[in-house]
Amino acid sequence: MLIRQAIQKIKAFHRGNGATNPLTTRDQLLFGDADQELTGIIVTQWASMNVIEEAVEKGANLVISHEALFWNHGDHREWLDNTPNSVYKEKVKRLENYGIVVWRDHDFIHSGMPDEKGGWRDGIFYGLARQLGWDSYVIGDTTKYRLFDLPQTTAGEIASHIINSLDLRGAKIIGFPETVVKRVCIPHHNLGDAKDDIIMMERDHVDLMLAMELIDFTLSEYVRDAAEFDQSRAIVTVGHFNTEEYGMKYLAEILASKMLPDVKVTFAKTGDMYHYAFRAGKSTSVQLN
Repeated sequence: MLIRQAIQKIKAFHRGNGATNPLTTRDQLLFGDADQELTGIIVTQWASMNVIEEAVEKGANLVISHEALFWNHGDHREWLDNTPNSVYKEKVKRLENYGIVVWRDHDFIHSGMPDEKGGWRDGIFYGLARQLGWDSYVIGDTTKYRLFDLPQTTAGEIASHIINSLDLRGAKIIGFPETVVKRVCIPHHNLGDAKDDIIMMERDHVDLMLAMELIDFTLSEYVRDAAEFDQSRAIVTVGHFNTEEYGMKYLAEILASKMLPDVKVTFAKTGDMYHYAFRAGKSTSVQLN
C-alpha cells in the first residue's frame, strides 16, 4: 500500500465535515513523498525530533502528527526558506535523509470518529476523557467530550489525577487547590478576550476550567477574584499539547484495530513539554498525592 492510499483510507474513516475541503483544511501532507510504499506508521501529538528518530528506529516512514511540523499555524515554510534558520534546516535535512513523510490529522480527528452507536465523537477529547476515566461523566454535547459532572473533588485532586494519568511533571492551579469542584469544562483556546468563557462559568455553573493555553489576564483574573470571594472557581492547566496527546493514542489504537490492521502502527509520545523550577528554600508548590 502506498502512503497516499493509507492517508485516504484514514480520512474516509473520519466524519470530515468542512475538513475535507482541500483548500481550507490544515490536514495537509507536510513533508515527504507520499507515493512510496508504506513501511509503518508513527502516531503522535507533534512530530518533534525524538518522534522522528523513533520512526526511524521502528522502520516507519509515515508520521501522523496532530500539530504543525514547522512551528506555525498552517505550517507555512516560505518565511523559513528565506531566513537563516539553522533549526529548520537541520530538521529538513534529517527528514529528507530518513525518507520520512509527515501528514497532519487535526481537523479530521476533531470533526469526529465513529462511536459504537453509529454516531460521532471528537477523537482527541474522547481519548483524553477515556485516559482520565471521565468518559462516563460527560454531559451536554456528547460529540465533543468537553463538559463533565464528576464526583465531588477538589482542584488539587484533579491536578494530581491529571499529572498521574497523563504522566506529566506538574500542573498550574489558579484559585485554591482545596476548592471543591464538581463540574469541569475544557474550553476553547484562551488566547485573548475570555468573555464567553466567563459567561459560561456563571451560566453553566462550571467550577473548574481545564484550560489548554492560558494567559495571565481575563479568565485567570476572574477566577482568582472569584476564589478570593469564596466561590468555587478554579483553573488547572497542563498545556495544549499535554492535554491533547492521549487523543492521538486513541487514534493509533483505532488505526491498528480497525483502519489498517495489517500495518504496524505505534503511538509515540511527544512527552511533557514543561519542566518546573522553584525558588530555592521557599517552594510555593502544593504537595499532591
